[in-house]
Amino acid sequence: MTDLEKRRAQDAMMLLAEKNTGEIEGRCVYKGDGTLEWLSPGDTSSPTAALEAIMITCVIDAYEGRDMMSLDIPNAFIQTQMPMDAKSRVMMKITGLLVDMMIRLEPRYCDYVVIENGKQVIYVRVLRAIYRMLEDKKLRGDMEKHGFIFNPYNGCIANKIVNGKQQTIRFHVDDLLSSHIDPKVNDDFCEWMNQKYGSIKPVKSKQGKIHEYLGMTLDFSKRGKGKVRMDDYVNRMLNEFPVKFKENEGCKTPASNNLLSIGKGEKLDDEKRETFHTFIAKGLFLSKRARLDIAPTISVLSTRVQKPNQTDWKRLVKLMYYLNGTKGMYLTLSAKDLQTFKWYIDASFAVHPDFRSHTGGVLTMGEGGSQIISKKQKLNSQSSTEAKLIGVDDAATQILWTKLFVEAQGYPVEENILYQDNKSSILLEKNGRDSARKRSQALNIRYFFMTDQVKKGNVTIEYCPTEKMWGDFMSKPLQGQKFLDFRSLIQGEQD
Repeated sequence: MTDLEKRRAQDAMMLLAEKNTGEIEGRCVYKGDGTLEWLSPGDTSSPTAALEAIMITCVIDAYEGRDMMSLDIPNAFIQTQMPMDAKSRVMMKITGLLVDMMIRLEPRYCDYVVIENGKQVIYVRVLRAIYRMLEDKKLRGDMEKHGFIFNPYNGCIANKIVNGKQQTIRFHVDDLLSSHIDPKVNDDFCEWMNQKYGSIKPVKSKQGKIHEYLGMTLDFSKRGKGKVRMDDYVNRMLNEFPVKFKENEGCKTPASNNLLSIGKGEKLDDEKRETFHTFIAKGLFLSKRARLDIAPTISVLSTRVQKPNQTDWKRLVKLMYYLNGTKGMYLTLSAKDLQTFKWYIDASFAVHPDFRSHTGGVLTMGEGGSQIISKKQKLNSQSSTEAKLIGVDDAATQILWTKLFVEAQGYPVEENILYQDNKSSILLEKNGRDSARKRSQALNIRYFFMTDQVKKGNVTIEYCPTEKMWGDFMSKPLQGQKFLDFRSLIQGEQD
């Protein structure tokens, strides 16, 4: 090995995870963080579809009543050959317990052990791609040769017209989700995948109305509707949480009115702080998928993970108590049509301890929230009008990306409507500086970006009364009947 190869060699990591089926999955990954020094982000990425893209395409699948198929490509990465020339060799370091395991399996590896900084190390040459190392260009290349066209706004969504109808493929590393109106098209695709990737082990596939995909249960049993469930995930959270609750016992809302205050009490000790951090991270994963109703609470508590206090711990306990009483709740998505998108964007003025405002937003295509926004604003504003203008800027990228993505999928967006409940901010967004008065003259010009988009016809802005503003749910901890009414809209139909 050359000195350069030694410096560039990255560590191997063995990750273990329990699947929803109860199976234990092990994966050896390449700790690729250090490669950023000499490789571009595009060369060190792994193919993963954006959650927003998955949700939108699932709404389209439900609306059109497509046949669904999920696939798992065995050892997807090791089917991609690494460079074989001496100048481009890729090296990896196996260290610690993994060295002991290798020697136990094959004693002759003892001859290759070296000691570095007091640790056992075995250097290996990588012959096939390993997860987290290089983008799997083989899969993309094969699909393009097979006639698929990749969406330019998300490189892990591909489409192909078969028998006059669209087939859509989403892939997240080695997990694929295919949809087409004709089940035989999915059968043929599975057969082709087995021909390409089934030599080591057959490609696993499942067709039907219900699929396990990326930690979610996707249920298309009801015509025109797609349900997103994570019941097992919620149950595991509750089982792992140190505070135990009685069966079906819970509270009506996930947070009290004082959620945004600093709170009282001593800082949590290291062990409890780690537990707090872990469950906020788990809640964040859940709140982006099946349980949008906890998103505002998780958004606020995620700002406290560095120095949580006793009040923050009580807030987490209340959130878990709420989940215990609503663990069967899920998200239902459907569309009235595929040409109309409705965005409800709101902001709560100066509600954080540092007097910053909080942006809330929901996209709906008919029923349920396809996308949400709940985030603390990055600067202070001088009025509620200004806070709402900043909130629109927070959502602008998502609003425009969604339109471009859906149109690239082949569905022209006729109405991309942004609803707000503040007439002054609507005037500023429509007219720019022409509507600015003394209190709003100092606004940064970037907050008038939406004015340009309105003039270009990419979005229209309409007034929505506060009592019908879905975004209000994501901007503050609502209580009582108002919480229940908006939760019903955002989570969609429940059994």
